[in-house]
Amino acid sequence: MFKQNTGGARSLAGRVCLVTGGAQGIGWALVRAMAAAGARVYACDHSPHNLACARAESPSGQTINLRQADVTDRPAIEAWVSDVAEETGRIDVLVNNAAFIRWTEVTEMSVEDAILSMRTGYEGMVHTVKAVLPLMHAGGQGNIVNIGSSVGRIYVAGPSAAYAASKAAIEAYTQILRLELADSPVNVTLVRPAVVVGTQFFSDHVASSALPRIADFSPSSTPDRVAKAVIGGILRNRSAVDIPRSLPLAYLLFAVSPGLVQRIVAIGGPARRDFAHHVAANHDRRGTL
Repeated sequence: MFKQNTGGARSLAGRVCLVTGGAQGIGWALVRAMAAAGARVYACDHSPHNLACARAESPSGQTINLRQADVTDRPAIEAWVSDVAEETGRIDVLVNNAAFIRWTEVTEMSVEDAILSMRTGYEGMVHTVKAVLPLMHAGGQGNIVNIGSSVGRIYVAGPSAAYAASKAAIEAYTQILRLELADSPVNVTLVRPAVVVGTQFFSDHVASSALPRIADFSPSSTPDRVAKAVIGGILRNRSAVDIPRSLPLAYLLFAVSPGLVQRIVAIGGPARRDFAHHVAANHDRRGTL
């Protein structure tokens, strides 16, 4: 029987952290925040362009290691985890952030893209979790963080069905994983952001007008704020981190009256804000969610 870990780590200093999809957006913000907190951070990303930008921006004096790897390629991901473990002797934190985004209706989306959404988000998570769990158990501690989304809990017209399905699968897997590991030294946290502005998610993949009008008046966040919330969730051993914190009220309303929520979201047509260019002063490069 494992010794239960009832509290989070006191700090990230000296911790070995893995981040998938780590060269852009939330992932890159998280890599930088973890490194600034003294962690040794290892990030993988599928995009050579984003990796090149991240390398150019990597702060001096911090331990950030970047590698090209596709989370859908199980041997490549297992090799990445194995190489990090061999170099450092342990894995302390895993953040599954990688996602494939194709924001279109079911009738327009190819079967291949719909499947790739699930493979990148869900299957990629399974690959990394299975690779790090034995190492975390052997080391006597660990934190697994999976990035879900509010669209994995609230189903309204607008979001890509494939993307929402991927996030819903991540949610279910993470919730059950935490229950299974409750008596182990490994903590599990689910992160559910709503709208995150100033990223490639909107500049490259999703038009701002794809969001409903209500999004113009709803709280939004930035990658840096999400990164701060994720680190707080790790240190406090939170089971779930919702950004903004008011999201659980929306989940409750949808559970009680999904039709009402769907009608409210349909009011007013599309959003009018430019979510791609609403960037906080301390975040100067865009990236995907």
